[in-house]
Amino acid sequence: MSEPSAASPRSRWVRLLLAAFAIFTVFVLAGLGTWQVQRLFWKRDLIARIDARIHAEPAAPPAKAEWPQVNARDDEYRRLRLHGIFDNSKETLVYASTELGPGAWVIVPLKQADGTTILVNRGFVPNEKRDPQGRSAGQPTGETEVTGLMRMDEPGGTLLQSNRPGEDRWYSRDVTAIAAARGVTDVAPYFVDADATPNPGGLPVGGLTRVTLPNSHLMYAITWYAMAIGLAAALVQVFRRRW
Repeated sequence: MSEPSAASPRSRWVRLLLAAFAIFTVFVLAGLGTWQVQRLFWKRDLIARIDARIHAEPAAPPAKAEWPQVNARDDEYRRLRLHGIFDNSKETLVYASTELGPGAWVIVPLKQADGTTILVNRGFVPNEKRDPQGRSAGQPTGETEVTGLMRMDEPGGTLLQSNRPGEDRWYSRDVTAIAAARGVTDVAPYFVDADATPNPGGLPVGGLTRVTLPNSHLMYAITWYAMAIGLAAALVQVFRRRW
């Protein structure tokens, strides 16, 4: 007769622990929903700031003394106007797949009057036009003006492919590695995507930067809150039955 009386308190403790864990889970789910609401307002602010940068009047690029302060949060997609001379002999092709098909981004150093250099993504060329001799009309000489968007360094490569500087195979716009491979010094820690201003001969094709900032935080918040409410309702039903 002693066995049931010993099992009953143990069973109650198990139920209490399960109930406590379920209540804790409700608070966790509600907290995740609140966090997603905070992320929602953060993302909306970020989208508004980037949209303002993209449509602002182009500004001069940061001076060399300002390079250490350049960062993605404050500077990504700033609209810049550059002046300098392209060193077409140090062109680098970075694999790209765009709405125009497979091909490459054409990355060229632009030397400025102060001696510093900015890598410029002049635009896209299809695979059949990778050889610069086949698009010599699009290689400017002399002083050139470029308007475009500031982009942050893309070190290492992509998730699926690593850059191979020794083989001259590039899958991301890795400013530091490209500059080292081409022997370019005093290079800005960012690159610039040229705008859609047509190039002689039609290549490279600029202005293909796609600014996509998905904002699904509201959906996530609703999901977490719904799960919290559903679990809380189930707990209420369980407690009502016990009472």
